[in-house]
Amino acid sequence: MTYITKPKLHHPTLRTNALGLTRRDYEGKISTLCAGCGHDSISAALVQACWDLAIEPHRVAKLSGIGCSSKTPDYFLGNAHGFNTVHGRMPSVLTGANLANRELLYLGVSGDGDSASIGLGQFAHAMRRGVNMTYIVENNGVYGLTKGQFSATADAGSKSKKGAINADTAIDLASLALQMGASYVARSFSGDKEQLVPLIKGALRHGGAALIDVISPCVAFNNHAGSTKSYDHVRAHNEAVNRIDFMPSRDAITAQYAPGEVIEVTQHDGSVLRLRKLGGGYDAGDRLAAISHIAAHEARGEILTGLLYVNASAEDLHAHLKTVDVPLNRLGEAELCPGSAALAAINAELI
Repeated sequence: MTYITKPKLHHPTLRTNALGLTRRDYEGKISTLCAGCGHDSISAALVQACWDLAIEPHRVAKLSGIGCSSKTPDYFLGNAHGFNTVHGRMPSVLTGANLANRELLYLGVSGDGDSASIGLGQFAHAMRRGVNMTYIVENNGVYGLTKGQFSATADAGSKSKKGAINADTAIDLASLALQMGASYVARSFSGDKEQLVPLIKGALRHGGAALIDVISPCVAFNNHAGSTKSYDHVRAHNEAVNRIDFMPSRDAITAQYAPGEVIEVTQHDGSVLRLRKLGGGYDAGDRLAAISHIAAHEARGEILTGLLYVNASAEDLHAHLKTVDVPLNRLGEAELCPGSAALAAINAELI
C-alpha cells in the first residue's frame, strides 16, 4: 500500500517562530485515520502548541501504546524521537526513557482503551510517581480498531452503534489522576482548539505528571444518537471550567458574557448549548475541590473542561529519587561503578 506524502517545499512567506521554523516543520506524515476523526484535531493542536513555544522537535520524545490514538504520533513532530510500545505499556517505557535521559521533553499519547483498561495500572503509577511527562488521552469511549466495543470510559447507559446499552460504570481518568497525585490535570474537547492549545502548552512547561483527557468523538463507531461522547452530546452538555467550548461546524459561533452568568447558545444543528462561565472563585490549586467539582457536574450530566488542577511547585520523579543532574545515559563507568570500597560503605549502612 502506498500513501501520498506531503511536499517537501515550503512557501517562502510562511510565518516562522523564534527558531526560524514554520508549522510545517512540526508536522508528520499524512493521517490515515477516518476523515473527521477528532484525533487529527488533537494532532493539529500539538503542532500549534510546539510551534508557539518554539520547542526544538529533536528535543521531544513521543511514545504511544496500541489503538487509533497510538497511531497519531506519526502525524506530528516528524523530526522528534518516537517509540510505539505494546498495548497499555507506554507509561513504563516512557518512565524508563525519562530516567535515562531527563533532558528530553516526554509526550505520551494514549487512548481510553490503552490507558483505562489494559494499561490502567500503568497509568496510575505514572501519575503517582510524578513522571515528568505530558500524558494525553484521546478519549472516544470505544475500541475503534476492533469495530466499536465499549471502552472503560464509556458512560453507563450510553448506546453503541449496534444498539447495545453499556451497564458498566465509567472510569474518569481526570478524577483518577487527581486521586493518584498528578500535579497538572485538565480536560478538553478535540473540537476546541482555542482551549486545547493553551492546555497543551501549560502541560509541556509543567515540571511533573501532567494529564490532559481530551474527549475525541469517533466518527465511525461513537458519533450516533445515544452516545455520550458524540459531537452533538458534548456540544449540548459541556460546561467549561475556565474557557468556553465551541465546535465550529460552519461559521464560528461566539459569545460574550460575564463571569458567573448563564447563557443559552443555539447551535447550527438546532441544539441548545447552555453555558455557565465560572466566576473567579474557582481555585485550580485545590485538589480536593477539583475532585468534588468534577463529581458534582458529572451527576448533572455535564462535562467540565479546562484546567482542573495545577500544583506549580510540584517535584518530579528525579527529585523524589534524588538523581544527579547529568542524564544517566551520559554517566561513565567511574560514576556507575565506584568500586568495592564504595559498595562496602553502602553495605555497612544497612547492617
